[in-house]
Amino acid sequence: MVNKVYGMLGLASRARKVVSGTDAVIETINKREAELVIIAQDASEKTIKNMKYHCEKNDVEIVIYGTIDELSKSIGKNNRAIIAIIDKNFAEGMKKVIHGGEWIGKN
Repeated sequence: MVNKVYGMLGLASRARKVVSGTDAVIETINKREAELVIIAQDASEKTIKNMKYHCEKNDVEIVIYGTIDELSKSIGKNNRAIIAIIDKNFAEGMKKVIHGGEWIGKN
C-alpha cells in the first residue's frame, strides 16, 4: 500500500499535477486549485497547524502521511514536507489507497 501512494505521487508529479513547498501550496489552496494536501508526519507542528488552518478555510482535504524523505523522493525533489495535488482524479485515487477503499467526504 505504501509504495502505491508514492508511485501515484510520482505519476502525478510527472503529469505536473503536484505543487510542493509551503508558499506554493498555500497559494494553490487560496486559489481553490488544490484537491488534496499531503503533509509529512515529521513536519513541524507550526507547519501542520498552518496548513490545517488554510485547508479548513478553503474546504480542502488534508492528510498526514509518510515522512519528508519519502514524500520528497516520490516527487523527485528535496526537503518537501507539504504536497498539494491539483488533479481531482489523482486526489481521489490517493484518498482511496490511503484510507483503504472507497472514501466519501472530507476528513
